[in-house]
Amino acid sequence: MGCGRAAPQTGHRARLSVSPAERADLKLFVIAVGTRMPAWVEQGYAEYAKRMPPESRLQLIEIRPEKRDGKSTAQILANERTRIEAALPASALPIVLDESGKSWNTLELSRNLEHWKRDGHDAAFIIGGADGLDDAIKSRAQTLVSLSALTLPHALVRVILAEQLYRAASILQNHPYHRA
Repeated sequence: MGCGRAAPQTGHRARLSVSPAERADLKLFVIAVGTRMPAWVEQGYAEYAKRMPPESRLQLIEIRPEKRDGKSTAQILANERTRIEAALPASALPIVLDESGKSWNTLELSRNLEHWKRDGHDAAFIIGGADGLDDAIKSRAQTLVSLSALTLPHALVRVILAEQLYRAASILQNHPYHRA
């Protein structure tokens, strides 16, 4: 982000003027297949979501998982895909979390947040259910991102993602939370 110009000193603290793009809000969505998470997941996610700066709010959209009822994995994934697509905000770039995706470090995530904000894009991070995600969701994604080479419980991914988004936002705000 650019520094802008300092406002004239009037005895009050100087404010930096910023361009409209720098003032724009960045909406971040976590679209996750699964409902009724354990209390520790809800508490962990909520803790980091509430810490987010006002201009980078984090919103969780839970997708009801498809009941098995003798359905094939392909049928389950297709039905969940339909729900995900219906919940995906039109303004948001779909970012799929997948173990085969590209690994970003925290600084790369913060640079992506800054880039999306500057370009006026919102971002939706999509977390699959027990069977993963339909290939059509993956092919529609702006990018596939891996949080770890390990297979992580989907509930835990919500908490890790919320923490990393908060950490990335804190870097952009020069907040001391991230000490690397």
